[in-house]
Amino acid sequence: MLKTAQDLIKRAGERLGITQADIEYLLKTEAEHEFDIELANGERFKAFRTQHNSVLGPYKGGIRFHPEVDAEEVRALATLMSLKTAAVGLPLGGGKGGVAVDPRQLSQDELEELSRKYVAGLKEYIGPNKDIPAPDVNTNARVMDWMVDEYEKLTGDTSHASFTGKSLERGGSRGREAATGHGGIIVLREVLDELKDDKNPTTIAIQGFGNVGIFFAEIAEKDHANWQLVALTDSSGGVYNPNGLSAKSAHRFKREGGRLVEYGAAHAGTITNDELIATDVDVLVLAALGDVINEQNMYTVRARYVLELANGPISEKAYDYLTKKGIIIIPDILANAGGVVVSYLEWLQNKAREHWPEQRITQELEQYLTAATRNIFKRAVLDKISPKEAAISIAIERILKARNSRRL
Repeated sequence: MLKTAQDLIKRAGERLGITQADIEYLLKTEAEHEFDIELANGERFKAFRTQHNSVLGPYKGGIRFHPEVDAEEVRALATLMSLKTAAVGLPLGGGKGGVAVDPRQLSQDELEELSRKYVAGLKEYIGPNKDIPAPDVNTNARVMDWMVDEYEKLTGDTSHASFTGKSLERGGSRGREAATGHGGIIVLREVLDELKDDKNPTTIAIQGFGNVGIFFAEIAEKDHANWQLVALTDSSGGVYNPNGLSAKSAHRFKREGGRLVEYGAAHAGTITNDELIATDVDVLVLAALGDVINEQNMYTVRARYVLELANGPISEKAYDYLTKKGIIIIPDILANAGGVVVSYLEWLQNKAREHWPEQRITQELEQYLTAATRNIFKRAVLDKISPKEAAISIAIERILKARNSRRL
C-alpha cells in the first residue's frame, strides 16, 4: 500500500512537472511515533502514530486496532489521508495510527486500558489544534470516548475536540456513523450524473457488507429506485440474486445473528467474494479491505464502475489494467471521504461548543462531496487522465500552494 501511494504521487508529480524536491516533500512524513503499550496483565503491544503533512491544517486520521498494523501500513494511510483531505477541500492534514493487537482477545477492561494508554503515549503530540484522531478498523465511538476522556484528564482540555467519532453524549456528531457509506452514495450519484449515465436499473454488487457497506446499501435502496442491489458479501460469503436483493432484510438477518452466506442459501443463491468481484454488474463497490483486486483476479472484473469505499482496495498493477480496459475507478480519496468530512464537522461543532441538527450535517456533506466530485471529474476529462490521477493532482496542487504561501 505504501509503494502504491508513493508511486501515485510520483507519477502525478512528474505529469504536473513539479520538481524532484517537491515530490520528496510530498512523500516525506513530518513525524512518526512508535512505542510499546504494556497492560496490567503483562501483555505488550506495538503502537504507532504517523503525522504526514500539516500544511493545510491539523493532522486528521483514524486509529485501527488490528494484529497486522505496522509502521509501513500506518505511513501509507497517513499519506493517503493528506491527499484525501486536500482533494475534497478540507483545511486538514493527514495522519494515521494504530496498535498491533487483536481486540477480540481482550476483555472490555483491557480494551479500555489499551485505549487510555495509547493516548498517554501520545498526549504531547495530539490535540484539538495539532492532531485529531478518529475511529478506524476495530475502533468505534466507545473507544473514542475513552480516549477523549483520558486526553482531558491528562491535559485539562474540555472542548471534546481532541478526537472525533465519539458518542453523541461525548460531543459526537449526528450522521457520523453513516457518513462514509452516505458519502459513497453522493459521490456515485454525482459521477453517474456527470457522465450522463442514467441506466435503469443500475445494478450494484457490494463486497464488504459491514458497517460502511450496510449504510451504503440501505441508503441506496431507500433513495435510489433505479439502483438495484444484486450481490452482497462479507467474510462468510454472501448472497446473489440477479432480480434484486433487499439490503434491509439482509442486514436484519445479520443483526439477529445469522451469517450472510446463510441468508444467501435461504434467499435466491450464495456467492463467494471471488465470484462477486467477477459479477457482471454496472457498479462494483469495494467496502472491505485493501488489495482485494490484484494481479490474480483483475482479469475477471466485468463492472463498468468500481467504487473504492475501502482504502487501497485495488493494487497498482490492477489499477493500471482496469483503467486501460476502460473501467472507471472512483478513487478511495474521494469515494470514502464522507467519514473525514463529517469528522471535520464534528470538530467544528466541538470547538464552537455547538450541536448541529442532522439536516445541517447532511447538507454540508452534500456540498463538500458534490463540489469535490464535479471538480475531480472535470479535471479528469480536461487533462485526459483517470479520476484517481485527477484527485491526486488537485491534492498535490493544494498542498504545494499552501506550503508556498507559508514561505512568502
